[in-house]
Amino acid sequence: MVRETVVTPADLVMPLFIHPGKNRTEPIKAMPGISRITADLAAKECVELHRLGIPAVLLFGIPASKDTKGSGAWDKNGVVQNAVRAIKKEVPGMVVATDVCLCEYTSHGHCGVVQKDKVLNDPTLDLLAKMAISHAQAGADIVAPSDMMDGRVGFLRKKLDSAGFIDTSILAYSAKYASAFYGPFRDAADSAPAFGDRATYQMDPANAREALREVRLDIEEGADMVMVKPALAYLDIIRRIRDSFDVPLAAYNVSGEYSMVKAAGSQKLLDEKRTTLEVLTSIKRAGADIIITYHAKEAAAWLTR
Repeated sequence: MVRETVVTPADLVMPLFIHPGKNRTEPIKAMPGISRITADLAAKECVELHRLGIPAVLLFGIPASKDTKGSGAWDKNGVVQNAVRAIKKEVPGMVVATDVCLCEYTSHGHCGVVQKDKVLNDPTLDLLAKMAISHAQAGADIVAPSDMMDGRVGFLRKKLDSAGFIDTSILAYSAKYASAFYGPFRDAADSAPAFGDRATYQMDPANAREALREVRLDIEEGADMVMVKPALAYLDIIRRIRDSFDVPLAAYNVSGEYSMVKAAGSQKLLDEKRTTLEVLTSIKRAGADIIITYHAKEAAAWLTR
């Protein structure tokens, strides 16, 4: 009766990894319980997620082939585009968000155009816009740029509007840190950089005030929602942003955070169910309105029993 923070399935977003083919599942070793799936299976999965009360999914694509520009990212018959159409046909009420970044599609694994081992900000924006528009054409409700290129939110908003997608929302990865907690994701998406790292365009984990500047810029450029990524080591950042801005705030409970709980649970070092629900409660208590988490499906089942 006096509980201050309540987590419900409606707070959760389930990330899905989409790969080519039909009726094909490929378990991700680094993330127990999570698999790469094809578009048809993603649609079936969304039936179950919707039944559990989860309102949205976030799609990541693993294409059949990659190149230096990541051209598969804006292919109208790409893995994500096909999945969006399949999900919308099967579950019209499911909110579909798509990750907009080139790292899963480039042969070098970086999030933008590379020239002489340097990631170029402005030339990348044109490619991100092509990707976002192709997702919107397929039926995506939300595009979520995770690349951390400067000015990309305003650029995408302008290009989406010009293409007639004025109702497509932008969920900006505004405070995305250069974190060690992304390791299992890079295995899942086959997106580890071939050289260097992403510290030149993702945020320094030591910085907090910078996060507020990044969020303010993205809101000014037209972001409908903003995000903090990762979540657990950045609860203070979630709280600062919640106290400073009155916009929908998402937090991404990332792959490393998920895999740690799974590993400890499998070794009986922690009670997996209690730990998972405590983690999700802490993220919401810190101020997140939306929790993107690989625990979403199992957590929703626990919460509705």
